[in-house]
Order: sequence, then C-alpha cells, then structure tokens
Amino acid sequence: MTDRVLRIGQLGCGIVGSAVLRMLEANAHDIEQRTGARLEIGKVAVRSLEKDRDIPDAAKKLLTTSTDDVVSDPSIDIVVEVMGGVEPTLGLMLRAISAGKPLVTANKELLASRGRELFDAADAAGVDLYFEAAVAGGIPIIHPLKESLAGERIRKVMGIVNGTTNFILTRMTELGESFGEALSEAERRGFTELDPTADIEGFDPAAKAAILASIAFNTRVVASDVYREGIAEVTAQDIANAKKLGYIVKLLAIAEEEDGEVTVRVHPSMIPLTHPLASVRENLNAVFVEGENVGELMFYGRGAGGPPTATSVVGDIVDVARNKLSGGRGVSDTCYENKPIRTMEGMVAQYYMLLSVADRPGVLAAVAGAFGENNVSIQNVWQEGLGDQAQLVLITHRAQEKNMQATLAALRELDAVTKVASVMRVEGGEE
Repeated sequence: MTDRVLRIGQLGCGIVGSAVLRMLEANAHDIEQRTGARLEIGKVAVRSLEKDRDIPDAAKKLLTTSTDDVVSDPSIDIVVEVMGGVEPTLGLMLRAISAGKPLVTANKELLASRGRELFDAADAAGVDLYFEAAVAGGIPIIHPLKESLAGERIRKVMGIVNGTTNFILTRMTELGESFGEALSEAERRGFTELDPTADIEGFDPAAKAAILASIAFNTRVVASDVYREGIAEVTAQDIANAKKLGYIVKLLAIAEEEDGEVTVRVHPSMIPLTHPLASVRENLNAVFVEGENVGELMFYGRGAGGPPTATSVVGDIVDVARNKLSGGRGVSDTCYENKPIRTMEGMVAQYYMLLSVADRPGVLAAVAGAFGENNVSIQNVWQEGLGDQAQLVLITHRAQEKNMQATLAALRELDAVTKVASVMRVEGGEE
C-alpha cells in the first residue's frame, strides 16, 4: 500500500454521483495499484442531508451542504462535478480551477454552452479538465478522438447518443407502438427525466454533438450551432415505409467536415438496415466514426445510467490522479482552429418524403416537375391509392437542403398535393 493519498471533493450525489462513490470504494485496491496513490473522499456537497442515498457508510459522514467545502478546501486535490446544470455549477467549477484543482465533469450542457470559459481557465491555471462521461456515458469516445486518433483526419462522426429516444424508436419499429405509447413505456421504466423534453426534442443529443464535433474537427462548436429536430413527429407510417424501403429510423447526431466547413445536426434519419447503427436497439448508444486512414470505427454500449456513466468518471479520476502525481497534464482544449459552421442550407443529403395527393392522371408528372425545377432528382417512388386520394412515397438522390426546401414550397403550391405528410433525411446510403 502506498503512502501517497489524494483527496477527492465531489459536487453532487445523485444517480451518477452515488455510483461514483460506490465504485471508488468497491474498486479501491485496483484503483490504488493503477494510480500509484490511495484515493480518498474528502467532502461531498449535496442539497439536502436528509435524503436517503445508496452510498458507502463512510461517504455518508462526509456529506455537506456547503459547496465551499469542496471547491475551496486546500486539502481537496481533485474536484468531481456531477451536479449538472449551468448555474451555479459554472461558478463553482471556475473557483475550483482557479484554486489549482484539476476537474472531472459529466456536464454536457455546460461544456456545450460555456466550455470555452472552462478550458481557458484550465489552461491558465495549468490543471486538467476531463469529461469522458459528458457524451456517451460508459462508452469511451472522448479519449479515442482526442488522443488515440490525434494523427487521423476525421471525416464524419455519426451516432445514437440518446438512449431514451432510441428506446422509443425501437418500440415503434419492433412492436408497432405509437410515439405516445412508446414514450409512456420509457417513462414507466425510468428511462426519461421528469421532463422528457430535452430528450425527445433533441436538446440532449445536440449538446453531445457539439462536444463531439469540437473534438473531431478541432474547432469550437456550441449547442446553438447545431441544427436540431426531435422525434415527436415520427409516425407509424414513417416507420412502416422505412421498413419497405430497407431502412430503419434512428435519431442521429451527425458532425462532418467538408471543404473546410463543419456541419453539425441532430434529426430523425432513415439508415439502411445493413448499416452498423441499424442494429443498436433499446436504450443503448453507439458512435460511428469515419477517418481517412482507419476507415470506419464504431463505439457501442450503455450510454446512460449511473454505473455506466460512473465508469467513465472514475476512469477520468484515475487519469487525472496519475497526471497530478507525475507533475504532468493531459491533453487539454483541442479547438485550435476556427472553421466556419456551414448552415443547413448548404448541407447535402438524400430525403424521404410522404405526400398525400389527388388520385388522378397527371399528378405524378406534376410532382416530378416540382422536383426537377429545383434540381432534386427522385431515386425511388411508389404510389398507393386511397379512393380519391393517394399516397406518394419518394426517396431522392443526394441534394442540397436549400433545393429540397424549395421543392417542398413548390409541392405545397400544387393543387394536386393535399399534404406534405413527412420529410426525413436518409443517411448512410448514396455517397
């Protein structure tokens, strides 16, 4: 047993924070061997001392309602932030950094909106800021992008990074449930927050996409740069049509660089059933990376929940502890470039479309004309009659978003088109 001791101060003790404390105790011997020091919990700041918590008895004696006990106590060597939110969390993290304490965080919302302030402060203080748990829970993706692939040129990062929405879409696909039914089941199983808006409207994956893009392309991307659509408008008809076409619907976070510009977006997408991401079911996550030399890589596993996320937090604690003992510092902010963010108008993709149209001669020609006039080419189309009405299902070839939007405007002006029922992007098909 080593005589060296590092004391940890923790901000927050919810689902993830409790799991971190349990893991540090359960794996104390292995962590000490890998770190070269004994890691001890110094203080744990919580909102209430009355709440019953599933944490080791020794940790219960270290609970405090004073965040100052964590960020300002000179005996605390490493600060772990698992309380979430932007304020007052940002101020507490900046205080810890200014006091020379390396920081481990799982706070995607803060990093995606105010990350520059944190990284600048960490660089000025010469301390570590680690955040593996911020993007995909227990899936290691930050370290591979920042370090293992540091010599690679990443072309695209595409992933399923929200377990709640993936669970909902899986139920809709495999059991034929409606969106509302699948959401209710997700809530019953505890896969959602009390307010599921951040998940189903895409705010959560958008924050993660911003972080992934910043690392993959070495340029600052914030959450407001990310184009965002949720899954609330995905229908059973879309799911069924996707299956007929050989696709499956997933909510994807996509970041790519083309001609020196970066596009970052989150939206429902149809992907081929043969794509590796198509088999990611239930509440699991996966991140698909395309590089010039490594080709295609996929990182897959449990992207949420206390124990998986705590695994990434503890892994960061071990790395930070090693750095502190050696007098070194890990890889910090990699946003050393200033690449422009391409608007969605310039984005190129394939598109799926469902139209309700009058069932009479000449309708298909009129619809095709609207596409042709706006430089959008149709790849596949089929029509199903419904009395005086019919449904047209189309898949386009790759086209610019601005041309697709012009096509939609033209279609809505046609007398023969009664409704543009659905529009969805298609990924992983045509190059």
